Amino acid sequence: MLKNRGTAATNLKQDSGESDCHFILLPTKTVIDAYPNRHLVDAKEAILATALCSAMMESSPTQLSILCIACFSLYFQLILTLGFDYQVLALPKTSENCLRMRPDAPFKIALFADLHFGEDAWTNWGPRQDVNSIKVMDTVLDDETPDFVIYLGDVITANNIPIANASLYWDQAISPAKSRGIPWASVFGNHDDAAFEWPMDWFSAPGIPQLICPPANSTYSREEACSFRGTHRLELMKHEIDHNVLSHSRNGPKKLWPSISNYVLQVSSFDDTKSPVVYLYFLDSGGGSYPEVISSAQAEWFQHKSQEINPDSRVPELIFWHIPSAAYKKVAPWFGIRQPCVGLINKERVAAQEAEMGIMKLLAKRPSVKAIFVGHNHGLDWCCPYKTLWLCFARHTGYGGYGDWPRGARILEITQQPFSVNSWIRMEDNVVHSRVVLSP
Repeated sequence: MLKNRGTAATNLKQDSGESDCHFILLPTKTVIDAYPNRHLVDAKEAILATALCSAMMESSPTQLSILCIACFSLYFQLILTLGFDYQVLALPKTSENCLRMRPDAPFKIALFADLHFGEDAWTNWGPRQDVNSIKVMDTVLDDETPDFVIYLGDVITANNIPIANASLYWDQAISPAKSRGIPWASVFGNHDDAAFEWPMDWFSAPGIPQLICPPANSTYSREEACSFRGTHRLELMKHEIDHNVLSHSRNGPKKLWPSISNYVLQVSSFDDTKSPVVYLYFLDSGGGSYPEVISSAQAEWFQHKSQEINPDSRVPELIFWHIPSAAYKKVAPWFGIRQPCVGLINKERVAAQEAEMGIMKLLAKRPSVKAIFVGHNHGLDWCCPYKTLWLCFARHTGYGGYGDWPRGARILEITQQPFSVNSWIRMEDNVVHSRVVLSP
């Protein structure tokens, strides 16, 4: 039970390659309670302290004395910082793209869609919406204690962010999962690197408001970092990956650029990391700096990758992107939501991608594909069957963006034996609704 959340551990790397273990700092009481709250130790200290203590096991008496002093000195520093109720656990190593089931328990995922951090940041309204969005995520994470979080696009509203400080808002958005030691992955939406839209009132008195400039780094000087330029998808993803050991996000193949967030993660059996339970595919549906579309090149990449890792379609597959495809229009309920569709709100028309380049034909023909999950439409939260799979919206999570419908998040629960995917919506007021079985 204590090692079951290898997925919640930090995937730490050294210059020579992957480390042999994952490390996580947990409160002692939380360990006893199967740690509903997880706290990460500083990565460098955890690596060094645990590496030293591991080396003690293979050292000579003289070396052992030196290593003991160094090891316990580091642990003492951790205790002074974090208190006596914490301990470092070494968890089994897994592949960089691999998550693990918990023993005798389902694998639970929370989907956070359309957070829209950084919207109207120069006003009092904007920062309040970000605070409210944090509260929604806190409620969902505390109620559901998921194993994994997926940020389903429009994490930020880049068209409201005039300078290259979008990563500051991105960091705020992922902070609820990060502070609990929950790993996550993200895909881009149409607002995440949209061009800045200049407010007309900035050109009247009192002019442009004070801006929060990012610190200078190896790429940009202080002046360049505070210039009026946005933050591209590549920069956002690089920042997330480089600064967050819990992130499972990927840049994806360069041949697919400007589409960035294209990758696949494997959820493995707890007992055998080489035994996949389900594959999670992430696709960049565009928008912002380029058209809203999943390209034919992305469809070809999916076809090749799925044939490579799952040639007989034996392992179930779940798909995640931001902007719905045209197929969502075909199954969209009229007026209310009736069976076989399941959901609570159906308040707007589906805003689909600009074109269909073949991805839906591939997915509909693959028996292993069980469901597709999207965001984008804040006033829709339904799931409807389409041919052999389900098309689902998440639930608008953030207080940024349009619409005043109550906020929440879609939850997925994956069971290994027998395989099944159950889903429901967890609301900001703790209420649960719209339970549906997406796979037998």
